Amino acid sequence: MELDKSIVVKALAKVKDPSSGQSIIMLNMVRDLSIEGENVTFTIELASLKTEHKSELNFACIAAVQEAYPSANVHVHLMANNPTAQAPTKVLPQVKNVIAVASGKGGVGKSTVSTNIALALKKLGAKVGLLDADLYGPSIPTMLGLSGKRPQVQNLYGQPKIIPLEAYGMPVISIGFIIEPEQAVVLRGPRLSGIIKQFINDTIWPDLDYLIVDLPPGTGDIQLSLVQSVPVTGAVMVTTPQEVAVVDAVKAMNMFMLPSVNVPILGVVENMSWFSPKELPDNKYYLFGQGGGKKLAKMSQTVLLGQIPLVQAVREAGDKGKPIVLDDEPQTQEAIMEVAKNIARQVAIRNEMKGPTEMVQIKTQ
Repeated sequence: MELDKSIVVKALAKVKDPSSGQSIIMLNMVRDLSIEGENVTFTIELASLKTEHKSELNFACIAAVQEAYPSANVHVHLMANNPTAQAPTKVLPQVKNVIAVASGKGGVGKSTVSTNIALALKKLGAKVGLLDADLYGPSIPTMLGLSGKRPQVQNLYGQPKIIPLEAYGMPVISIGFIIEPEQAVVLRGPRLSGIIKQFINDTIWPDLDYLIVDLPPGTGDIQLSLVQSVPVTGAVMVTTPQEVAVVDAVKAMNMFMLPSVNVPILGVVENMSWFSPKELPDNKYYLFGQGGGKKLAKMSQTVLLGQIPLVQAVREAGDKGKPIVLDDEPQTQEAIMEVAKNIARQVAIRNEMKGPTEMVQIKTQ
């Protein structure tokens, strides 16, 4: 019987990569597939031949092909795309861009901005995921109507992997899905780092154009763990117009700009730029002053991505679990969509002008 190459490819598409949980066909790991009679030969390209579970991957490929063609003789070659590598070097190969959303100060609406720009990028046609890295104060489950939900766990080559929850067609993970809403999170640095690494390495993220990471305020263990765990494409800084917010945001911005970290600043979002009452939508009241976003953008030699007004509907939408960008409130929705368009533009420019960001390596004395 003549074997059909397309059926073999379809069978191999069911095989999962041990590190990402994605299809080895989707990740372009299968090379030089050839069929002669009942002999099926192909190469699996790995980051390193020291990759865990390579034997299980080998047998999974053989089993997948023989499920379609029981009489097939399957020959799998394992090859390292970096022969000198001592360990897997590719983190989240299915994610094109990791964008950190950061602030120096709490209370500037960073999580609201993160959630809305993630959904706005999705509305623009991108594949987007949202990682809530604010482990002490996870508010994204509430904003997306996922409070009380729990993620499923899938066994992959003997290792438990987390399947993100989904909100409005977008995969989301948060510690708020694991703990009770009223439970206090009391964790030291190593545990914080471990959770961030789990959310990155032990979560089955789908193929994404952008993974938005909502960071806690400041420059602590979580921020450092993120840049150590995954190459971050760039950071979006969130501030309000007032001076005290800008002063704190500068500190967070400078952490990303340290030579040892070297994460590009994509731009600045000025939140709560002015207050417009529902009855007088054309009126602007500058409750927190003016110019903070432009000042921060100038200091980081980047751009002001947009200004988002302070309106009651934003708070109401977040409390209801349906972010404002999905609503029909034109003023705020237009502002957020403009921010999303500018982020996509800045990411494209960054990727054109600079090479990939390297993960931070901590050297021990």
